[in-house]
Amino acid sequence: MVFMMRNSTVFILFAIIIFSGSSLLKAQNSHEAKIKRILYFNPQVEPDIEEIKEPTNTAFFSAVSNNLSERKNKMLKTETQISFDSIDKKTISDYCLNNDADFAVIPKVKYFKVGIGKYVFSNQVVVSMKLFDAEGNLITETDYDTYRKNMRLLGSTVNSVKIGTNGAIKDILKELRKIKPSAENGF
Repeated sequence: MVFMMRNSTVFILFAIIIFSGSSLLKAQNSHEAKIKRILYFNPQVEPDIEEIKEPTNTAFFSAVSNNLSERKNKMLKTETQISFDSIDKKTISDYCLNNDADFAVIPKVKYFKVGIGKYVFSNQVVVSMKLFDAEGNLITETDYDTYRKNMRLLGSTVNSVKIGTNGAIKDILKELRKIKPSAENGF
């Protein structure tokens, strides 16, 4: 009789542990399901000068990672650059499928050219972004002009790229809030 009670107690404890573990896994999976994976491509840089691409990419992705660390989204980065003006739906959906991404962002950073000469730039930029779903459908697009929005005349170009990137992300989120009641985008 004592032997049966010990076996049933062990069995009950084992069952409680199994059910607790499975409920914890379900809670973890539902939390992970809320996290959206966003694939970011390298920004198209205008003018197309090789010397400014790497610092622009570094500043852009620094701003994106800082911005997304405040949200429940995961940044995926690809070293690929896609032309901002001619985007193929199939290419976007393939990249999203291969990277297990929920959304894709195609960015563009345009520097203002001022003065005389080929390589004279201001520290002002326009950061443009297009947001696509995993099927390659355009959800929204925006651009953020650091001069018009902030009236920033002084400061580094790196900071302008970061400010423009943060502004463009905030503008996309505003547009998504307008769209969200009709379609559950969940960005």
